[in-house]
Amino acid sequence: MIRRGFAALGVQWRRVVRGASRFRNDPKLRDRLQKTTKQAERARWRVGRLEQRIADVRTANAQAFARIEDNRELYIDLLKRALMHTLYRPLDIGARSAYAQRTFDEEQTRAEGRDWPRSAQTMVGIKRLDNVQNCVETVLRERIPGDFIETGVWRGGTVIFMRGLLRAWGDPPDRIVFVADSFQGLPAPNEQAYPADAGSQLHTAKSLAVPRAEVERNFELYGLLDDRVRFLEGWFKDTLPTVRDRTWAVIRLDGDMYESTLDGLVNLYPQLAVGGFLIIDDYHAHAACRLAVTDYRKEHGIEEPIKTVDWACVYWRRER
Repeated sequence: MIRRGFAALGVQWRRVVRGASRFRNDPKLRDRLQKTTKQAERARWRVGRLEQRIADVRTANAQAFARIEDNRELYIDLLKRALMHTLYRPLDIGARSAYAQRTFDEEQTRAEGRDWPRSAQTMVGIKRLDNVQNCVETVLRERIPGDFIETGVWRGGTVIFMRGLLRAWGDPPDRIVFVADSFQGLPAPNEQAYPADAGSQLHTAKSLAVPRAEVERNFELYGLLDDRVRFLEGWFKDTLPTVRDRTWAVIRLDGDMYESTLDGLVNLYPQLAVGGFLIIDDYHAHAACRLAVTDYRKEHGIEEPIKTVDWACVYWRRER
């Protein structure tokens, strides 16, 4: 068997040798091989050129994306400083507490949001705007569903910033920014229903009553008043129940009082998407606001850690 196997291999080898000899002596086969070889070389050259073009396109795309990111960051930074009125000097410093006057210079006062500026569209400081940016960009990157809302907008600066962030990120579809305010200032305290608001004089602060027309004009100044912005005009107890069925990605509460803060929590928080953010502007600044948050969290078993933004503001991210 082994001998027959070796004999068969010998026959096959001889056939290969004879075939090779015929190939060397056959000009047609030789020409065909040469032609095929040249075609293969041209194909390799074309593939190499194509690979280089692909690499060039990838490099160009990376550079374009980098420029887009640079331009986005530049726009967002300018938008923050414009809303805070810190682009020019002298700074737009308004009413501030005696403590702020003693402790902070004008740059620190405006950066920390410790005054009521005369003309700026927002009184919040840079840390609170950075917090809004972080929350909005996180839900956009991670595709957390839902709209954005601020309850208590004053001149509209922070909610204008939310709309500007959406524009900077290419206006993702199905995202709406809600502007909720009475546009009459804060309500008089309902001391019987909400004892924590007893003695509050915030409703007498005329500077907090900014007409809707002025807020709309401020949106227009930044080219951001469009169909992606919806106004909820009236007291929170009346307007927020009308949007209880919406899903929220970022909720920002700036109601100062126990009642106003609780209205926001009761009507909006149940529909905050998992992975979404709740921001409370005056948690550290007003005891009544802080108590409303504490009571609501306790009643509903909310255990997500509260994180401090600055001397006034806190937030947490919904986990379940």
